Amino acid sequence: MALFHVRMDVDIPRDLDPDVRAETVAKEKAYSQDLQRQGKWREIWRIVGQYSNISIFDVESADELHEILWTLPLFPYMNIEVMPLTKHGSDIK
Repeated sequence: MALFHVRMDVDIPRDLDPDVRAETVAKEKAYSQDLQRQGKWREIWRIVGQYSNISIFDVESADELHEILWTLPLFPYMNIEVMPLTKHGSDIK
């Protein structure tokens, strides 16, 4: 498995139809919760005061993460920063 730290900043246009917005946000929530149940989206943390999150993904490869991110319903409205993670030499676990 490969771990990734992902920051997602969401910027939905203010003039987006409210029904489209609500439907897209609902799809995003359902999709992300399914990935959490599968163990692929291990952690999700809100950044206070922003429409942003920091997440930890545990996936087979960078290609799998790429596919997950590209299929997020809110992807067209996101700026995403991905950082691959590896064990630190001082970690005692």
